[in-house]
Amino acid sequence: MILPIDPSPLIISLATTCTATVATFVLGLLAARAMYGLRGSLRAWIDGVLTLPLVLPPTVIGFFLLLLFGRRSPVGHALELIGVMVVFSWPATVIAATVVAFPLMYRTSLGALEQVNPTLLQAARTLGASEARVFRRILLPLAAPGIVAGTVLAFARALGEFGATLMLAGNIPGRTQTMPIAIFSAAEGGEMRAAGIWVAIIVVLSLAIIRLLNYEGAARRAWKFDAEPGAAEPKLIGQALNVPQTAADGESSATLEIDVEKSLENFELAVQFRAGRGAVGLLGASGAGKSMTLRMIAGVATPDKGRIVLDGRVLFDSATGENVPPARRRIGVVFQDYALFPHMTVAENVAFGLNRLSAVDRTARVRLHLDKMHIGELANRYPKEISGGQRQRVAVARCMAIEPAALLLDEPFAALDPHLRRQMEEQLRATLRGYKGVVIFVTHDMEEAFRFCAELLVLDSGRVIACGPKHALFEQPRSMVTARLTGCKNIVAATQADANHLAVEAWGCNLSLAAPHAAAIQQVGYRSHHFRFQQNAAGENVFSCWLMETSEAPHEMTLYLHLHREPQPGDLPHLQADLPKEQWRALSSHPQPWLIQIDPARLLLLED
Repeated sequence: MILPIDPSPLIISLATTCTATVATFVLGLLAARAMYGLRGSLRAWIDGVLTLPLVLPPTVIGFFLLLLFGRRSPVGHALELIGVMVVFSWPATVIAATVVAFPLMYRTSLGALEQVNPTLLQAARTLGASEARVFRRILLPLAAPGIVAGTVLAFARALGEFGATLMLAGNIPGRTQTMPIAIFSAAEGGEMRAAGIWVAIIVVLSLAIIRLLNYEGAARRAWKFDAEPGAAEPKLIGQALNVPQTAADGESSATLEIDVEKSLENFELAVQFRAGRGAVGLLGASGAGKSMTLRMIAGVATPDKGRIVLDGRVLFDSATGENVPPARRRIGVVFQDYALFPHMTVAENVAFGLNRLSAVDRTARVRLHLDKMHIGELANRYPKEISGGQRQRVAVARCMAIEPAALLLDEPFAALDPHLRRQMEEQLRATLRGYKGVVIFVTHDMEEAFRFCAELLVLDSGRVIACGPKHALFEQPRSMVTARLTGCKNIVAATQADANHLAVEAWGCNLSLAAPHAAAIQQVGYRSHHFRFQQNAAGENVFSCWLMETSEAPHEMTLYLHLHREPQPGDLPHLQADLPKEQWRALSSHPQPWLIQIDPARLLLLED
């Protein structure tokens, strides 16, 4: 490029800007990473200091740099003793440009890191990834577009730096005179043509920078990461592989013991239970503490106190300070949103936790678990290219590939439609048929828990209020919360008239009990599908009823009934009864009132 003026300002500016951009990239990214994990009041103060050059006038920044690096300062004097002079030198232009550009790189990178879904990082940790690998393989690639944007903005800011450079480096042609300083000098000397040329060059460079910033595709391609240095990625379609066998049949079953407490925003979470082989259902309403319990078991959340032991291995003990990192716990977690890594293919997702295996064994293990979940043909697709049900299968395959000692399922079917949910239940049940570890299954769906789990544990506001075999909990839930969670639709207050009778004011009747009951009963429940309609009044707890309204489902009818007398305007129904449609068709042909029996043996006596 031939210029009608001295080209040294262009050369000095480009050399300064490129060097400052590299320094800003490294320092800004390190600062953003350190601040990303920092919490508390100290974070606000540090963030304010790091961002300060963004709001201070450049001349003020230059003044502070002079105080720091000037000949009379301790730093400047020490440097002078070893023959290094910072002020009025080219390094001074780099330092000034780095300081003023740093906040843009830091703030943009920090914002990009904080936009990454934290569940993805938790998933990576539970798959055995170290913090360095989580940062390099998950956090950095997903934040790459924002980091690229910060780098481009830092370059632009360094290119246009004037005030701090003039204060620290001066205006020495051929040594420290950058293009902005050359513009100032030319305009001050009346050389408007030269000033215009430098302005035009800076405008062209700035437009090129803006174009680069808006070209997101270039940014993404610039940050294409390999899966592992020196390791071949699993490319599975069309390959015939030897499939390794999983754990031997003689391997002993795992056990999980948990007794922990943690202070949450709305309540104190205190959970204690022991689980063995087979699925244990963790049942509770939203916000009851189910997911936090799983997070503490997995190690991505830390209890305030307590103890967690898996198969005799202490994972957490507040008394001794033991707290095994999630990467070393060998616990697989299927998150509610599946937490698949969006920048990796299906095969790469499943292979993520297998980096300690050789390339051949890793590829074989991936093929095994993709085939088990019937998704081998999806190996080279990305998560956004497959359906919700397929993502769920990938998430399960990814967890099972690491052969975990425990598997935690956090409402894995919540995002699926009912038909697909039942299909995935059967698929998961088949996949876990030979699994010898502990399975904790979190759900708020009673029917799902009953189908999938043998044992149930009910949480309410952070407390275990019921636990035991599912049939026992359904037949005698003992508490209103448990009864409601297990599907009881008729629950009302009750008082004990005597050892054999309950007074139920809401239903306007006394109910006979199947056997004398001494405990203090506060509520009574009755499941909607246990009602029986009779032709006569023979038997106990038989009452007349009138139909108020119905609600139709594909295979049954829900009846809303009023007891004892024909309902009047403003009355509310007493009972909700569910009948198969065959029984409804027969019942509806009979005149009202009907006779309904509340079987004493099926009453749910609730003591809370």
